[in-house]
Amino acid sequence: MQRFILSLVLSLCFTSSIVFAQKRVSAGPTFDIVDFNKKMEVAEWLCMYDAVAWWTSDSVMAQDKEKLGRLGNEWFCFLDSNNLWHAVYGKYENGYFDQVLYFQVLGRSDIRLIDDKLDTAHVNSYSRALMTANLMLKDLKDSINFRFNQYIRKNENGTFSVWLLPAFQPNGLAVYGGEFIYTVDATGNNILKDDSYYSGDFYGHDAGAQKEIWLNYERIEKPTLGAIFFVWYYKSYFPKIMLNTSKSISTVVKTGDDGWSWIHAEKELKKKKRSKE
Repeated sequence: MQRFILSLVLSLCFTSSIVFAQKRVSAGPTFDIVDFNKKMEVAEWLCMYDAVAWWTSDSVMAQDKEKLGRLGNEWFCFLDSNNLWHAVYGKYENGYFDQVLYFQVLGRSDIRLIDDKLDTAHVNSYSRALMTANLMLKDLKDSINFRFNQYIRKNENGTFSVWLLPAFQPNGLAVYGGEFIYTVDATGNNILKDDSYYSGDFYGHDAGAQKEIWLNYERIEKPTLGAIFFVWYYKSYFPKIMLNTSKSISTVVKTGDDGWSWIHAEKELKKKKRSKE
């Protein structure tokens, strides 16, 4: 570990202080670990949502053509008060969500197709919120040629948080550069807040290349949620991922058989020496 730290410091063209931070642990004086840990908590939840979506997708594709033909883009997952994941597939049309498939997910190998119909108001509001958020991105999606994943969570006050993030592309590219985050009202019809970040460009890295990659966020001071999610989601696909902002560099390292820890290097730019008059 100490050898890795030394190589990281030497690779920076300025002096730096190293901050170790596992999840929800205090850190150094300038790195905002509170902000980072809040975003990391959401990133972990998004990764679990993504896993539930993948696990249930095989069960979806095993259904007959009639059911598959009734599916739209308004599918979603949710976590209930008992920490049980649910995945709902169907289509919102003419003011109504047609629930076609409903799964309860007890684990990766324990996915159960449920015949029960969920509350109409519940599924309608989720699907409307997804449609409202996706509509914000329509022009951008029409101008680019890659896919996004969608995530939705109902907040305690009844509003919805919707995240639209670049997906792992079919050609093996891991994409970053834009993350679109909206708070939608309880009806699902209106955007209340826009916390999106878009650099103006998207960048892709070949996940099969087996090389260290750097994520360029030097325009901003703090890692964005999408950047943290990218590192955490793709940590097993690249030998090393360096998240580079204007004030810090962050990465994850493997600890033990299945553990991972964050390391943050705070940048302290060298001051130029004044020339003698």
